[in-house]
Amino acid sequence: MAQSSSTTIGGENLLFLTDEQLRKGIEAMFFAYRGFTADPDRILEEHGYGRAHHRALHFINRTHGTTVNNLLAILGVTKQSLNRVLRTLIEDGLVESRVGRTDRRERNLYLTEAGCELERALSEAQRERMRAAYRAAGPQAVAGFRQVLEAMMDDEIRGQYASLKDRRK
Repeated sequence: MAQSSSTTIGGENLLFLTDEQLRKGIEAMFFAYRGFTADPDRILEEHGYGRAHHRALHFINRTHGTTVNNLLAILGVTKQSLNRVLRTLIEDGLVESRVGRTDRRERNLYLTEAGCELERALSEAQRERMRAAYRAAGPQAVAGFRQVLEAMMDDEIRGQYASLKDRRK
């Protein structure tokens, strides 16, 4: 007789999730995100910045020399919103905008030393939290968690994520 391909964790059959089980997952994501952003939020507040500044710093660091247009596509924000964030980061000496080498109309973005320091502090706070959670959950749960997150992404966003996760500094 063939075995069922369903998995049971904590008494819950994962192929046939009830609305209540899904609500619990949604609520867990809300509260986990709150915890995930709490430490960086405190650091950002000290500098008068918000989460948009954090996201910009993260992706500029992740993709050295990225263009403003590429950052717009990654962040999914309006040009006006991104310009406001970038203007502040540039004025505060955290980001440098350089004229493109191949297309002089493009602006390539780089973190300055101060920008790298702030980004490192923000990311380290999140890495510590994730490291502890991953260690507690174990390798199988870590792989499953990433798989769930990737499955929740829209196709276009999953493509952007895939191109980022394959890049190495």
